[in-house]
Order: sequence, then structure tokens, then C-alpha cells
Amino acid sequence: MKSAYFGISLSKRPEFNQEIEILRQCLREKSVELKVFVDMYSFAPNQEKQMMDKAFAEIEACEFMVVELSHKAIGVGVEVGYARARNIPVVYLRRKGAPYSTTVGGCSDFEIEYENLEELDRKMRLFMEEKIV
Repeated sequence: MKSAYFGISLSKRPEFNQEIEILRQCLREKSVELKVFVDMYSFAPNQEKQMMDKAFAEIEACEFMVVELSHKAIGVGVEVGYARARNIPVVYLRRKGAPYSTTVGGCSDFEIEYENLEELDRKMRLFMEEKIV
């Protein structure tokens, strides 16, 4: 099965349960597993090298990356830069009105700005049909 790495701020993760479920469903229909890194692993504060090594390995194992950056996160920006350097396509998601990251925007292959869950679902399905699968 193909997979997609999902990057999001650990501290903001609880706010995006519904968005993640929509993404999981959209991707599952195309036989793509959504790997939510912050849900898969837990690291102690002194394990930053192990954390980033594991993140980079997971990114390399995926066909593409999806990041939710309605709240900017330095760590997610690092992951995006790594994916870009490895020629792994990046989908940049953010809620309408959220600050735009020019850094992530400059590294992304596709951007989705959404106002509600229905719009996220529709735009992600369009992306899946046109760009990846």
C-alpha cells in the first residue's frame, strides 16, 4: 500500500481530528495510508536526534507528504524542506485566513486553503484525482 506522511504541530494536533479523518478517508479510497507522525511516535525531550532521524526515514518511505500548517510550526517546516530536497511531493493545507508560510509555500507542489470540512474533502479529492493517483 502507498503511504503519505502527515506533518502537523504536536501541540495543535488535537484541534484537527476531523480534518485528519477526512484525509484518511480520501486517501484510503485510493489505497494510500495516511501516516500521522505525531500519533505514531513519542520521544523524550532529549531524543531530538532520534526523533528527526525517524521522521526523515518515514518521509523517505512515503509517496508524498501532506502538512497542515494553519498554525506555523518550525519542525514541520524542517520536514517540508527535507521532503523537497528528496523530491517528495508536498501538499500544503491551511484553514482560510490562517497565516501563509512563504517558506512552506515555496517548497510545496500543491496548496489547499479550506474554509470548512466539506471544502477540504472536495479539494483533497480533486488533488488525488489530478495530481497523485
